Amino acid sequence: MIEIKVPTVGESINEVTLLKWTKKDGEWVERDEVIAELESEKATFEVNAEKAGILTTIGKEGDTLNIGDVLANIDETAAKPEGVTAPAPALAPTPAAPVNQAAVTVVSNDIKASPVASAIIADKKVDTKSITPSGTGGKIMKQDVLDALNNPGKKSFAADGALFSRNVRQEKMSALRRTISRRLVESKNTTAMLTTFNEVDMTQIMEIRKQYKDKFKEGHGVNLGFMSFFAKACAIALGEWPSVNAYIDGDQIIYHDYADISIAVSTPRGLTVPVMRNVESLSMADIERKVVELAGKARDSKLTAEELQGGTFTITNGGVFGSLMSTPIINIPQSAILGMHKIQERPMAINGQVVVRPMMYLALSYDHRIIDGRESVSFLVRVKDLLENPALLLMGKDPVKALLEL
Repeated sequence: MIEIKVPTVGESINEVTLLKWTKKDGEWVERDEVIAELESEKATFEVNAEKAGILTTIGKEGDTLNIGDVLANIDETAAKPEGVTAPAPALAPTPAAPVNQAAVTVVSNDIKASPVASAIIADKKVDTKSITPSGTGGKIMKQDVLDALNNPGKKSFAADGALFSRNVRQEKMSALRRTISRRLVESKNTTAMLTTFNEVDMTQIMEIRKQYKDKFKEGHGVNLGFMSFFAKACAIALGEWPSVNAYIDGDQIIYHDYADISIAVSTPRGLTVPVMRNVESLSMADIERKVVELAGKARDSKLTAEELQGGTFTITNGGVFGSLMSTPIINIPQSAILGMHKIQERPMAINGQVVVRPMMYLALSYDHRIIDGRESVSFLVRVKDLLENPALLLMGKDPVKALLEL
């Protein structure tokens, strides 16, 4: 018998939760085949079979296990049952043929969906009963499927037809949710948190995206989003205001001469905060690729412990959910977090004229024990200036002043 034990998944992590068995008790498993999914306080990861043989499960789904506990046994001396074949290797995806985005694809005899929505439903195996259509004639649109994926089980009280229901449900908190709860309370109780606000005119950035998005996608193979502008602006400002990029360790202040920026990603299992390393040294395309990579891993529960540790500053974007303004909470042990919000057109006074501009509120929550008011406000003003004048992102200063060596 080969013992499959709960592996070490990171420093300071002592226990995990057994989410599910992907292979059943008594089944034949091949070497390196995934047999179970475990969840730590920081991420979800898979356990592979060390040998081929018959699997005997020990842990039960939902159990909390310590690192080193025996999860299962594999009898490698057992004979392979007849008719059992090894899992087929993954095939390279076939390029999809161009589709008419206005067309309607029939998912089943009585359900209609757009081509993009149909592709996501097929790829993610989404139950169409969990999707609320928003299109004309009950057609399922792309956003409807994404909403169902991001909010599993979400439905109205009257969806099942039960009027005046008094039903109460009870679910055990996951290890990730317990950790989120503990860290949020710890952040509120151990930091002197304040928030300062400002607003940024997104006109220039939106014009750049409109003008160069196709060439950027063609040249770099990734879309030009907002996160690269914000991450680059924060990296420059963090270098100029080092206390915003530092944290307290006992009676010491730990400064960082680099910008490892965490990005908050909402997943069906909870909030995760993967880290982009050395953002100050990355190009815009590098940042966009990293954002796509980390967000994809977060949604698929593939993040490693290394990718979740060591950030020096955090950016969170409540605007994707429609938030106009919020007070983000510090991601300890860091000392500051920047909150992005919804872009909304508002009348602004520009040179004595009322002009409608796409505006975004920015919020910087900071630990007042290490960051003074002057530093927090100046940092946020610097980020605002860099975003409203994207040419400054190239070298951190006005090109004319750089030319004149001012």
